[in-house]
Amino acid sequence: MSSATEVMRPEEVPQPKQYGKPGGFLRHTNIITGTVSGIVLAAIAYLVAGALRPPPSDENALALPVGLDPQFAAMYIGWTIGLLLGIGAFDGPLRWFLGHDLTHEDAEYMAGAGQGKWRYFKYTTDHKVVGKQYLVMSLVLLGVGGTLAMMIRTELGITWMEVFNPNVYNSIIGTHGMVMVIAMIIVVSGPIGNFIVPIMIGARDMAFPRLNALSFWLLFAAVPPLVSSLFLGGIRDGWSVYQPLNSQAPVGMLGYQTTIIVFAFSTGIASVNLITTIVTMRARGMTWSRVPIFVYGIIGSSVMGLIWFPMFQYSQILSWSDRVLQSNFFNPAQGGSVWLYENLFWLLGHPEVYVIVIPGTAALMELTTVFVRKPLFSYKLAIAGIFGVVGISGIVWAHHMYMTGFAPSANYPFMLSTELISIPFGFLVLVLLGTIWRGKVWTRLPMMAVYAVVWNKVVGGITGVWLSDVPVDQYMHGSMFVVAHFHFMLMGAALFSAIAAIAYWFPKMTGRYLNERIGSIGFWVAFAGFQLCFGSMFFAGLQGMPRRVLQFDNAFNLSNWLSTIGAYTIGIGTVIFLYAIITSWRGGQTAPMNPWAAQTLEWTVPNPVPLENFKVLPVVTTDPYNYGVPDPYASQVADVGDETSQKVSVS
Repeated sequence: MSSATEVMRPEEVPQPKQYGKPGGFLRHTNIITGTVSGIVLAAIAYLVAGALRPPPSDENALALPVGLDPQFAAMYIGWTIGLLLGIGAFDGPLRWFLGHDLTHEDAEYMAGAGQGKWRYFKYTTDHKVVGKQYLVMSLVLLGVGGTLAMMIRTELGITWMEVFNPNVYNSIIGTHGMVMVIAMIIVVSGPIGNFIVPIMIGARDMAFPRLNALSFWLLFAAVPPLVSSLFLGGIRDGWSVYQPLNSQAPVGMLGYQTTIIVFAFSTGIASVNLITTIVTMRARGMTWSRVPIFVYGIIGSSVMGLIWFPMFQYSQILSWSDRVLQSNFFNPAQGGSVWLYENLFWLLGHPEVYVIVIPGTAALMELTTVFVRKPLFSYKLAIAGIFGVVGISGIVWAHHMYMTGFAPSANYPFMLSTELISIPFGFLVLVLLGTIWRGKVWTRLPMMAVYAVVWNKVVGGITGVWLSDVPVDQYMHGSMFVVAHFHFMLMGAALFSAIAAIAYWFPKMTGRYLNERIGSIGFWVAFAGFQLCFGSMFFAGLQGMPRRVLQFDNAFNLSNWLSTIGAYTIGIGTVIFLYAIITSWRGGQTAPMNPWAAQTLEWTVPNPVPLENFKVLPVVTTDPYNYGVPDPYASQVADVGDETSQKVSVS
């Protein structure tokens, strides 16, 4: 690796006129002003919508709760816009409209320069700050979703006793599902994608820094409406909320719809930003054959999110319109079609599995080369696997509709396409196994997670092939067997991959080592609990136990008791791992620049990472997996602090 020509210094670049202090309006905005502004505008919107609402007549007085829909819809819109106003998201466009272009000092203030820890609570454009914001948000969402899961398992672990009434229980299930889906979508792509990818490709920042900040604060705005729905009647129809049940649900359904609509904007903006950054801002010499495999995983996930998430968004926009504007997109009595909803929903619903799994799998491939000290086994096969999944993911959605009566003649073609996607996905598992084969493994926490994830993927993958077969699905549909299968994929593969990725990049993101003793205890406790919880569900499903049922026959007692014990064990393990993260972040052992002696570019910058990542943009001369190959640049002296330096081997 050699250096490029020095760039022109900021003070040498002609600057526009500075209006006021650097940062302008953003100096007065933060999470507090955003939250207050959101609440105030939500209240105003609710009251205005109520004042404009015509008084109910005698004949429609019984429909008064439905009549509240416009008010709550206005409230959620007001909350979202108010939060963005109060956090300063519209400051950039407004300054452009007024002709007040940003100066270098303005841009540095927006990036959080000199603001210390307070920058994590503001509309900050530094991709490293955004990555940490995503990390905290994903941990919070996993905590909320996990708590709801404990409530579900508490109900199912107590035979013939109602801890919650059926409506509350169903609402907990629906909210748990959606919270966990959002958490798993962002848990790798959000923190690691934002913090690591720009440095990994040799860029100083993201292509669109202000849009990067916007993607996070849109996510932040999307969460309260979903949580509030629990207190407004809840999501009683599962996370898929099929029509016409969607339109007949309590007013809390509007919170769910608002969350999906806003979150889809967040993922779309983030996907465009990541793709543009990777395509246009790679370091000189980083050809597509030298791009780290994790970057390919982020591209694949972003492409799927960009194409398929709008389908889910459209389904909720049209559902929102049916409730608030009295349209009839999904009302069969007025010419609408419930099939339209199901197809729109599942056009995302299955690619979403791979949006979740692919980044974590790519992260595992990335770190496996480091801990095995071998080149990635068949780099091209890994790329083929990623984009094979991306391509085929768009033609498998209807296998979720085998039992609905939609297009029965299409069942077997979709069965074939669903089984076909297991081939490129299998490539990824084979690449992991091939990389490990006959390697000298450095057994650390990230590497232990690789073994766990491979096991979970094999179980989830095999049961997925079974469920893709029409005859098997006819028997298993709607059973706990299905619940066990998708948890092995979404949680067993994605969540444990996220644990590996966080443990691996933790020293770079925080400048400290993760406490591996505590982290490993939490990891293995959670893994053991996971096997007990969802392994027992397979047996309950084979016995015929349906999902989303409050009470059940005594024949399912043993399976449910074991699953509940396993669920609480998962909770204990994740709390232990969270404790390791918090204590290590606050006061863990200081990590050097390259603690793993890895070869990708993020390990060539000091801790903490400078504001602009690289003083001089790097030039890439080799691929990042040349372990065991003599390298004239193998030993470099890298500054890792004000007073210390370390000699780092990168071969």
